[in-house]
Amino acid sequence: MNDYPAVSLLDHRPYDRIREFYLYQEPALLAAMRRGDRGEAMRIVNHVLVHIYSAGEERSDLLKGLLLELVVMISRAAIEAGAMQHEVLGTNFRILTELAEIEDDEQLAAWLRKAFDHLFSTIQRQLDFTPPLLIGKALDFMRANLHREITRDETAQHAGISPSHFSHLLKERTGRSFTELLRQCRVDLACEMLLHSEQPLASIADHCGFCDQSYFTRVFRDVKGLTPGQFREQGGR
Repeated sequence: MNDYPAVSLLDHRPYDRIREFYLYQEPALLAAMRRGDRGEAMRIVNHVLVHIYSAGEERSDLLKGLLLELVVMISRAAIEAGAMQHEVLGTNFRILTELAEIEDDEQLAAWLRKAFDHLFSTIQRQLDFTPPLLIGKALDFMRANLHREITRDETAQHAGISPSHFSHLLKERTGRSFTELLRQCRVDLACEMLLHSEQPLASIADHCGFCDQSYFTRVFRDVKGLTPGQFREQGGR
């Protein structure tokens, strides 16, 4: 507990400072939930819990209120991370009923662990069905930024997953690495521009993110078996 920096609390309104502290941590928590990293998510939650317990250690009603608010805020993050809303709302109703009957710290700890486990499990079940959505989000980002240099890590961050998990999903879902897929996206865009515009090859190369026209020609020929000029002349046949 002593490893965490102290958060000053308002004596008459401790909820406000705890909520502010949680909201500061929420983006990292949401990212951990989206990539299914339960260990990192719990580390962040434990960080917040340190301050909740320090704020409510002398008043059980205050402690219960702070913990309930934490569960509600995490529930919102769970829904944003892909959990089914009806499952999360059903969980919240049950835990609210159970919380009112708890009288000691041991029961409270068990209640909190049960609530978190259920929320994370709900997210994990949903994550099993979301890789195509994550890949689609990553592809949309790539296609919108082909005109500039983009990296695997940047694309993974936009999709809300770790770079290593992103690479695994790409290979699993498309059979290609990030570099291969990015190259294909650039060539696909170049094909569209070659067929439906009169722009010179140098402009197309620049718009599609190739460093120069000669590199554009080399990559395009590797992928399509024709130079960009030949592809345009033949109408894409």
